[in-house]
Amino acid sequence: MPKEIERKFLVNLNEIPLPDNGELIKQGYFPIASNVKTVVRIRVKGSNAFLTIKGENKGAVRSEYEYAIPINEAEEMLEEMCQKPFIDKTRYEISAGKHIWEIDIFHGDNKGLVIAEIELSEESDKFNIPGWVGEEVTNDPRYYNSNLLLNPYRKWSTT
Repeated sequence: MPKEIERKFLVNLNEIPLPDNGELIKQGYFPIASNVKTVVRIRVKGSNAFLTIKGENKGAVRSEYEYAIPINEAEEMLEEMCQKPFIDKTRYEISAGKHIWEIDIFHGDNKGLVIAEIELSEESDKFNIPGWVGEEVTNDPRYYNSNLLLNPYRKWSTT
């Protein structure tokens, strides 16, 4: 079974040297019963589109199946089948050591949120933590993209 091993961190945007080549991402989620821990999403990233099915998080690990799909079908599914609003963000990739960090700067209802994700081969993988990386939020479900749809960052209390 394919597994995703991913850790998430907040980012100090004032200290990060962002590259010029960010890519816009639009993702929508299919409605699923509240007692189900699986998410099904459609992602349009540049000129590519993907259908992704993710299982329940167990720490930094979960099952993940991802399939490339025609972009016109992805756009149709986003508009006709997915919950709204969508998750909109710009993704940047930064190399650090032997890993690639994906930096997501959110837009819309999640504006102000910046998250860095790193995918690992094993949960025990060691990795370099750049100075712009802040608090780890891997185990905080508020930061799951599917939850940001239902409880956007702009609604969180700042106190």
